[in-house]
Amino acid sequence: MQPAIPYLRTGDRVALAAPARAVSPEEMAPAIRTLQAWGLEVVVPDGLYERHNQLAGSDIHRAALLQGLLDDPSTKAILCARGGYGTVRIIDKLDFSRFALQPKWIVGYSDATVLHSHVQATLGLPTLHATMPINFPANGSPCPATESLRQALFGEPQAIVWDSHPMDRQGAAEGVATGGNLSILYSLLGSRSQIDTHGKILFIEDLDEYLYHIDRMMQALRRAGMLDGLAALVVGGLTDMHDNTTPWGHTAEEIVMEAVADKHYPVAFGAPIGHLGPANRALQLGTKLRLAVGNRNTISPITR
Repeated sequence: MQPAIPYLRTGDRVALAAPARAVSPEEMAPAIRTLQAWGLEVVVPDGLYERHNQLAGSDIHRAALLQGLLDDPSTKAILCARGGYGTVRIIDKLDFSRFALQPKWIVGYSDATVLHSHVQATLGLPTLHATMPINFPANGSPCPATESLRQALFGEPQAIVWDSHPMDRQGAAEGVATGGNLSILYSLLGSRSQIDTHGKILFIEDLDEYLYHIDRMMQALRRAGMLDGLAALVVGGLTDMHDNTTPWGHTAEEIVMEAVADKHYPVAFGAPIGHLGPANRALQLGTKLRLAVGNRNTISPITR
C-alpha cells in the first residue's frame, strides 16, 4: 500500500537538516557519500554547519533552515543530521501548511521524535523513525540500520524480526504505529504536539536515563491516558540506563511492564529500534502495521 507520501526513486533530492545539536562536514561526509551511492542527490543547505554553543545555530537560524526544507517542493525527504536536544525549541516557529500540500519523508530518531509527534498529531502524515547521518558507518559499508533506512525510503517491503523477551506479553495486533523516544514523548505532554495513542501500536525507546526517571515518565504517560486502549506496546532499546547509590530496585523493562500491568494488549520488549547503533531498524510511524508477539516477534507492513 502506497502511503500518503511517495517513496523515493533514483535521482530524487534529499536534504540534510540540523534542528538540534551541531554537526560538522566531517561527520556528515560518510552519509553524503552513501546517499549518493543510493542514486540520490543530496542537498546540504547553507548554514547546516552553523554553531551556537551545543546547537546547530540559534533557534531562529535552525527554524529558518528547516522551514526552507519543509517548503521546498523539489526535495523528497528531510534527514535530521543528528539528535541531542533542541527541536522542541523551534517546533512552534515552523509553518507546516506548504508541507501538508506536498509532504515528504521526515527521517530521524531521538530528538526527531518532536517532529514525528507534531506531524502525526497535527497532520496525520507518516514519518520514518530511523538512523541518522551522524550514525552512518565512516567506511561506507552497509549495516542493518542504513540498509533498513534505504529499504524504507525506496518502499521495499520489510519486516522487523527479533527474539522474544522473557517479559513479553504474547498476542497479535494491527494498528497505526506511533511514538519514539520516551523522554521526548514525556516533554510533549499537554502540548499540541502530543500524539493520540488510542488504538495504536505505541513504540518507546530511550538512552542514558536514570531508572527513576524512566518510572517518572511512564507514570506520567499512564496518568495522561497514553497507555490506555493501545493496540500494543513495543519497547525498543533501553540503552545505558543508570541507577542511584540506593538502587531503584527494578530494571527499565520491569518499570515499563509495571506501568501496563493492568492492561491486556500485547507487549514486546527488545525491538531492534532506537539508540542501538548499527542495529537500529527503520520503523514507519503514522501507518498501519501488524505486530506478532510470540516465540519470535515481528513487525510487518500491511500491504493489502
